[in-house]
Parts: sequence; C-alpha cells; structure tokens
Amino acid sequence: MSLNNGQTLTVREQDLTGNSSSSSSNQAAWEDARVFLKPSTPTRKPKPPKPENAITIAVSSRVLFNMEKEQHIYEQQGMEEYIKYQVEHEMQPFSPGPAFSFVKALEAVNTRLRELYPDSEELFDVVLMTNNHAYVGLRLINTINHHQLFIERFCMTGGNSPIGYLKAYHTNLYLSADPAKVREALEEGIAAATMFTPEKITEVSETQLRVAFDGDAVLFSDESERIYKAHGLDKFFEHEKAHENKPLDHGPLKGFLEALGKLQKKFYGKGQRMDCPIRTYLVTARSAASSGTRALKTLRSWGLEIDEALFLAGAPKGPMLEKIRPHIFFDDQMFHVEGAAEMGTVACHVPYGIAQRVSKKGIKDTETSSGAK
Repeated sequence: MSLNNGQTLTVREQDLTGNSSSSSSNQAAWEDARVFLKPSTPTRKPKPPKPENAITIAVSSRVLFNMEKEQHIYEQQGMEEYIKYQVEHEMQPFSPGPAFSFVKALEAVNTRLRELYPDSEELFDVVLMTNNHAYVGLRLINTINHHQLFIERFCMTGGNSPIGYLKAYHTNLYLSADPAKVREALEEGIAAATMFTPEKITEVSETQLRVAFDGDAVLFSDESERIYKAHGLDKFFEHEKAHENKPLDHGPLKGFLEALGKLQKKFYGKGQRMDCPIRTYLVTARSAASSGTRALKTLRSWGLEIDEALFLAGAPKGPMLEKIRPHIFFDDQMFHVEGAAEMGTVACHVPYGIAQRVSKKGIKDTETSSGAK
C-alpha cells in the first residue's frame, strides 16, 4: 500500500486479497486501508434545496473570505497579474472573512431542521455571488472544501452585474462589500447590505444564529426618520403618538425577518421554542415610552415576533451589541455601524432612506466598486 504525491491512496490487490501468507496480515492490511480511506469531509452531502423553496443568502467572496492581499494586487498590478496570482496560489485556502461565522450559523440551523423535517426544503441556501473571473473559481472551491462549508451554488459573473442572478435565485438577502452593487440590489427590491470588517471580531455562538436589526429604514420604512430630520425630536414624538395605531410601512429587510420567523415557527411546532437555534433582536435608538409602541404594534400587525427588543433612547448601540454577540447587525446609519464594529460586531450598512452619509475613516470597506468581488 502506498501514497502518491497527491496523497491519494493506492492499494495493491496482493495487500488485501489472494496472496497473503496469513489471515492476520490480511486483517492488518484492511485496518491500514480503513485509516487512509476515511474521508476528511463527508462523502454524502445533503442535497441543496430548490431555490423557490429555500431562504437564499447570496454572499460576495470578499465578505465570506479575507481577500485583501489579492485585492491589492488587482488594484496595483491589474487583472492579469491578479488572475496569475490566484492560479499560482489556488491550493492555498483563503482565511475566513466577516460573513464566515454567519454562514456557519446558517449551516448549524439547517442541520437542526433536517433532523426535525428530513423531507423539507425550507432551509437556508448559501450562494457564492462574485464578479470574479471563472478562472479564479478553483481557489474558491478549494477554500470552501478546506473549511468544510456546504456551498454548492456559485455565480462567477466576470465583472457583470449580479442582479439578474440574484433574482433568478429568489434571493432573500445579499451581502457584499461593494456599496454600489448593494444599492443596485435594493433598487430592484432585493434585501441587501454592505458588510464591513471590524479590526477585531467578537466570538459568537456556534449553535444559535443571532441576527440584530435596527428599526427605522431597516425593518420599517424611513417615514418617521423623515419627520425627525425635517422637524426635530419633539415633532417626531408627536407624530409617533398620533400614529401609534397605524402600522409603519415595510423597510428593505422586513422580508428577511419574515423568513427567519417562518423557520423559527418550525422549531416552535416541535416544542423547541426555548431551544430555538434562531434568535432575533430589535436594537433601536427609539425610546420605549414615547415611540416604542408604534414599532411593536407594527411588528404585531405583520404577524412577526422579535425575540428581544432594546429601546436605547439614543444611547450607543455598540455596548449592547457586544453583550448580544450577534452574527450580523443591520443599520441604516454609518454612525451605528461604526460604533458596533468598534466593539467587535460584524455590522452591515443598509443604504436606504434619508439618513445616509459617507462612512468615517476607520472601518475598512473590504471591496471597492471596481475591484474583484
């Protein structure tokens, strides 16, 4: 029995059958074979769900993995040198990026769902959505196998817009570090957010997916935000009090919360409410007494539950998020995104509504609109 340079097992027939001098040597040979033949990853992977049945999460390669060095080569030396470097290093896996823990948590939820509902296709399905050239695909595949991620669907668009593919996959959420592509997705009605990489990333749960949302211009429309910007805080309070029984219109990520809630109910139906592997949080600058009622009544009118609601009355969100330790946090204001990232939370900017401004220096946007994603 021997191993070639590619670490592929070769078993000679005489080692295992026929010409052996004794049954004990046969047994020893089989034991050796079992050791070498044991796969490092499962040989039978679960079948991915059909896109129309799944909750599809599309992620850019540069938020799933750390590709900063490669991006620098692209920006400084051009596309041909970038592709050459990728091919030369295609057996060297990328290290995890900011979306990595989120994707692992999605897979953990899927494992639980398959145990409870073996025949159901109501599962998360992660699609790698990248504008990389297909020539780079081997390194991405090798990296996914190295990290034992269950990602079977790739879209390598060679620089073209991913929007058509996002629609074809019935995408429920698109995460990228390219603000231009995120805005394009939002304009087409696809929930999307720009993901940033904090200098340090807080350790998160491996068994429970935790997702935190801002309220206005994320789950809800920016109606109330516009009142505040135009007329100040007192008028905002008056407006919310007068309209507390009128539900807010939906914001860009309401559908994603809805999808999470649908999966949560599958666990509740099996008596696992207290052991549900999905937990959702509303983390809002609203105050509870003066403007919280409308937010909660809006969620109730939609038939949606939120596990925890934190009304911070303008206090910083970063310290509270540090305690929650979510895999991902969505906010429409860069001030809160930056504050969360400073505390180690993977935060995403939803460029929607009136409260948009340029990001401060200090958080690294891991993609540029011209770079390879």
